[in-house]
Amino acid sequence: MVFSSSIFLLYFLPVFLLVYHLVGGRLKNWVILIASILFYSWGAPKFVFVILASTIVDFYIVQKLASSTAKSTRNGLLFTSVLINLGLLLYFKYSNFFIENVNELLSVFGGNSIQWTKVILPIGISFYTFQTLTYSIDVYRKVHPPLDKLSDYLLYIMSFPQMIAGPIVRFNEIADEITNRKEVIDDKLIGFFRFCIGLSKKVLIANVMGQQADTIFNMEVEQLHYLTAWTGILAYTFQIYFDFSGYSDMAIGLGKMMGFHFPENFNSPYTAKNISEFWRKWHITLGAFMRDYLYIPLGGNRVASKYRVYLNLWVVFLLSGLWHGASWNFVLWGAYHGLFLILDRLFLVKLLQKLGSFFSILFTFIVVMLGWLLFRLEDFSEVLLYSKRMFDFGAYQKTDLIPFAFEMGIVAIVFSFFAALKVGKRIQDFIYEREAYTLPQYFVIIGFSFLLFMTSLGAITASKFNPFIYFRF
Repeated sequence: MVFSSSIFLLYFLPVFLLVYHLVGGRLKNWVILIASILFYSWGAPKFVFVILASTIVDFYIVQKLASSTAKSTRNGLLFTSVLINLGLLLYFKYSNFFIENVNELLSVFGGNSIQWTKVILPIGISFYTFQTLTYSIDVYRKVHPPLDKLSDYLLYIMSFPQMIAGPIVRFNEIADEITNRKEVIDDKLIGFFRFCIGLSKKVLIANVMGQQADTIFNMEVEQLHYLTAWTGILAYTFQIYFDFSGYSDMAIGLGKMMGFHFPENFNSPYTAKNISEFWRKWHITLGAFMRDYLYIPLGGNRVASKYRVYLNLWVVFLLSGLWHGASWNFVLWGAYHGLFLILDRLFLVKLLQKLGSFFSILFTFIVVMLGWLLFRLEDFSEVLLYSKRMFDFGAYQKTDLIPFAFEMGIVAIVFSFFAALKVGKRIQDFIYEREAYTLPQYFVIIGFSFLLFMTSLGAITASKFNPFIYFRF
């Protein structure tokens, strides 16, 4: 089940909100927990028991860690917690990848292949693992005391708004809201508004862009006109942004309706003036996680050698790429971004500053867009072939021109870049940063929310095309 499905919008969400607001304060967390287990069981009925069992074990390990004073014991318990959580991720997400590559290597040397029953990838395993890691590490670092109740910890890990696809919510960010949160009507109304914005971004923009991208990427690459090739990657560039940011908006909105304040995950990333800035605006919670739990422990910027800094950056982004999927194209995608981050530090940022905002944004957008080829296509030979077609300006065949989905394409461009303008930034802040509105403004945004909701629902019921790119991560 995903947020942009009719069964969630017409049945699951209304029933959940009704029950949630009917019960007393002490039962609200139980309603969220039960709903979350049902929500996850809908897509992974077998794996839910693995999640529950490992989460329960992890809770008691961290409880013991928090109460222990001996450093060796604390270190051992932290290692055990991290091993369990990373072990689950490595087994379910990367075991197939590992065996496939070992078999490839064995075949080169004439060896026999390892017989292996492929493991099915559970939904949301990466986000689940990162949140369990933040809990044990934050408690170990004494950033925040552990939760007293097992049910509260299960709620933190399995909360349905953010478990499947984030944002990655660190334990210390919402620990107090799990046990004692204040629910106000402003948050509920703004949360519904935010949910509807995310829903419309996903359904009305990302799905349209996705259909266009799929049409072009499923064509014979050798026959593509260069304009068609550019149209395909441009459509995918907008699809992945509105798909993922829309889902994050929906998660943040749902959280607000329950009194939780999840961290922002996107901030107009395509307006970035360099790749370093792009990663401060794209999947913000992943970048912050990698910085605080991997880059800084590796030494970050504090190491003596600048080459060690570059190595740290590359290691972080190689692992970030691998986090996105168990395939070499994701590793290459991470290496690609790591390379541009190093170039930023060497000379690129200063050069782009001299070129001015417009050319800096355009250059960075093109770099990001070309990087999405590595993300979309698993076979590197296909990446090279598609890239060749994009820059083969001499090959002109009218028959293979595919027109851009013009109306939604214009909408995608406007909403991707309008925050680069002062008026656009003010509008964005009005929508995303305001904690309360005047009464007339509330009437306007609620009316607009219902309009977006009904339009999106109509689009969902009229089309069977409703993928979610980050669902498999």
